[in-house]
Amino acid sequence: MRHVAIIQGHPDPAGGHLCHALADAYASGATGAGHGVTRIDIAAMDVPPLHNKAEFESGVLPRGLEPVRDAIVSSEHVVIVFPLWLGTMPAALKAFLEQMMRPGVAFAYQDGAMPRKLFGGRSAHVVVTMAMPALAYRFFYGAHGVRALERSILNFVGIKPVRKTYLGTAEGSDAARRSGWIARLREDGSRLR
Repeated sequence: MRHVAIIQGHPDPAGGHLCHALADAYASGATGAGHGVTRIDIAAMDVPPLHNKAEFESGVLPRGLEPVRDAIVSSEHVVIVFPLWLGTMPAALKAFLEQMMRPGVAFAYQDGAMPRKLFGGRSAHVVVTMAMPALAYRFFYGAHGVRALERSILNFVGIKPVRKTYLGTAEGSDAARRSGWIARLREDGSRLR
């Protein structure tokens, strides 16, 4: 059994979005296969943005975020589900990752060397919904927002490999297509892909 942290990154507190259904499906598949799952819903939390280097390096993590940080630290696989906004993740998800991936938790500074990666041995799966066709995002835009998440955040702290799933033209998708995506995420959850 492995422990999975599933971060549902759609910031709308009303819920009911495709991202919620995809995160639910992944969690269902993982728990059905006997894995431990912690669900993290960005929209249900008050995550203040960091304003300067001092806050990032030595500021106090808001008390309500401590259990979430501990769940990520203890996880072996991280799943991040979010809608593509302006080519990248919503600001609320970025603020959350900045709070979680701080020095001393996700990486450690070293004199004269690259920081030590404290999240080695973990894998990730990034699931992105978008209005545009997925091929356009991947090949015309170079998937720049997801590449930045993978390289500058996840790989920087030692999380790899990072599997990516792009679900394009999600706003115009019909029920059958969405059901197929949900079934696919349930299967991915059962296999921790």
